[in-house]
Amino acid sequence: MASNSFGNIFRFTSFGESHGKVIGCVVDGVPPNISLSEKDIQKFLDRRKPGQSKFVSQRKESDKVEILSGVFENKTTGHPIALNIVNEDHRSKDYSEIAKKFRPGHADITYYEKYKIRDYRGGGRSSARETAVRVAAGAIANKVLNFKLKNKIKIRASVIQIGPHKINRENFNWDEVEKNPFFCADPQAANKWSKWLDEIRKKGNSAGAIIEIIADKIPKGLGSPIYQKLDSQIADGLMSINAVKGVEIGSGFESTSMLGSQSNDEIFPSEDGNYFYKTNHAGGVLGGISTGQPLIARFVVKPTSSILIERNSIDINNNAVKIRTKGRHDPCVGIRAVPIAEAMIAIVLADQLMMHEAQVGNLK
Repeated sequence: MASNSFGNIFRFTSFGESHGKVIGCVVDGVPPNISLSEKDIQKFLDRRKPGQSKFVSQRKESDKVEILSGVFENKTTGHPIALNIVNEDHRSKDYSEIAKKFRPGHADITYYEKYKIRDYRGGGRSSARETAVRVAAGAIANKVLNFKLKNKIKIRASVIQIGPHKINRENFNWDEVEKNPFFCADPQAANKWSKWLDEIRKKGNSAGAIIEIIADKIPKGLGSPIYQKLDSQIADGLMSINAVKGVEIGSGFESTSMLGSQSNDEIFPSEDGNYFYKTNHAGGVLGGISTGQPLIARFVVKPTSSILIERNSIDINNNAVKIRTKGRHDPCVGIRAVPIAEAMIAIVLADQLMMHEAQVGNLK
């Protein structure tokens, strides 16, 4: 079974390689009569595209999206939406020296073991270039969520740590995220990262990052108690992003240092006849089902594997070699993971919402 699709009812299938002619996807399960244009999708892609600062890849891609099907007169038709993005600035010659070598930390060696093909052109199918089409699919998922929930849900992410340097929560301000090249809600941390990461970049090295993502105004009841848990689907979506090595929901791994009396989110009746939780250590999910509180997740992105520092490896004939990876690489690939993560959360929520409607009816 090919593993190129994500989702159940709201579902997308991606295609293309890093240095191929195009990348793209087919988005299925989109209801009809939702307003949609290329401009609606492009604004999301523009946040992710490379070359926007010295802290990301200098590959120059406009990432201009073209809608091929599924939309008529700026309205979705209810049929598959095919999206196409042309690769404009691929330079396969940068990789010619390592055509028969395996880059440490990359999927080169496992890709070769599985498929017996050495696609050295920027990693081929395993490249993060594919994530552009996820962002495009996520833009459509946002349209579906806004259409069904009347623009209530807000999905936002921020880098909260680069290398050993964390943000100061007292400085956290969502309005700052679009004002610096790190998608960081703490402007002081962003200033410190700028100097530190520039030094790392000049040495030909790289750094990892932690990203926090919060979705507000999530309806109660999304998810299932066993195999389609909301949090397991979130973890699946985030872990599918290139270079992600860990995901936590709510207090996550910090929960191990808590007692049950500290970890439990107590419930109280409210004056309007509803109820509320005093805390949100669960991250908006209990038993795989949304509580109505903000959905909170964090994920770890490892340091970019492509570095200019010489490393030990082997070639396809199992000979010992030395390797340095040339090319235009992100010194911290976690930075551009912010719009990708927002897209994956939107896709998960759109899918969960439609599965909920299919089983128990529309949300009240």
